[in-house]
Amino acid sequence: MAEIKMSGCEKAPDFTLPDQDGNTVSLKDYRGKWVVLYFYPKDNTSGCTVEAIDFTSLSTVFMELNAVIIGVSPDSCQSHQKFILKHDLGIKLLSDVEKKTLEGYGVWRIKKMYGREYFGVARTTFLIDPRGIIAHVWNKVNVKGHGEDVLSTLRELIK
Repeated sequence: MAEIKMSGCEKAPDFTLPDQDGNTVSLKDYRGKWVVLYFYPKDNTSGCTVEAIDFTSLSTVFMELNAVIIGVSPDSCQSHQKFILKHDLGIKLLSDVEKKTLEGYGVWRIKKMYGREYFGVARTTFLIDPRGIIAHVWNKVNVKGHGEDVLSTLRELIK
């Protein structure tokens, strides 16, 4: 699958996915709010755990700025539940086992490790404005300090 380049100023692809509790969540449910939509490879791996804990620690500040944080991975709802409980996460995690949303956002890509090619999630974050327009994209996210970076960008955009 070819990488889809989304740079901002375009409508975010809508989606409907189950959250950690099996409840159906759609992007359109959040019209009127900023959405931090972050895609990550796998529950309970080191980088993904750091990123989720980071976003959880900042979730109250994001809420005060009319923003919600939503993580998406190909893990199951049950895996998300365990991940949330183990690390006391306070963010919504969506399950995309069929990888349709991952593909729609261009984050399900060919990756390489030790000379082997495989499909996986490219860690990417989209900041979506209250009208459903992509306001900013972070590709190849470095998890350390990422939550603060997203928060800083959101503050600049709402000035």
